[in-house]
Amino acid sequence: MPSRIPSCIPSCESPDRGTAYTGPVIRQAGPQDVRFLRDMLKHAYHWRLNEDPDLPVARYVNNWGRPGDAGLIAWENGPIGAAWYRVFPVGAPGFGFVDESTPELTIAVVPSRRGGGLGRELMQALLDRAQQEGHTAISLSAEKGMTKLYERYGFRPVEEKDGTVTMRADLT
Repeated sequence: MPSRIPSCIPSCESPDRGTAYTGPVIRQAGPQDVRFLRDMLKHAYHWRLNEDPDLPVARYVNNWGRPGDAGLIAWENGPIGAAWYRVFPVGAPGFGFVDESTPELTIAVVPSRRGGGLGRELMQALLDRAQQEGHTAISLSAEKGMTKLYERYGFRPVEEKDGTVTMRADLT
């Protein structure tokens, strides 16, 4: 399957310059995006943070760029969404930890841009990337009852506890 991650969507100029406008650009995440990824953690884990604001969610972005990290940023006059994954060791697992070889996905779109398909684009592009990088599965943690989007992409529950669901999707 070809990559859906363009370096830039062909018409990257603004509509007022007479060029056809194609919407947000999805680009690779880099160290310059860590602040935005941190902001997106608040959206991705709001349901967990409401119950315990001291949860260590920064583990999803601290020392970004280590082996096993990959991410995408949706950009339109600034960042508007992100999807990324990270591989965690057994001694310091994420919320959706399955094993040391399965990366854990995090995804969030700024509230004003939700409902327009951007999350679907980010999800598919990141799953494509994980598969291209040789991962055979990917996991995540979701609030119980809020899993329909993930189920569309083949995620299935592997554990439920304390109102959360750890889900895993095969990429092969």
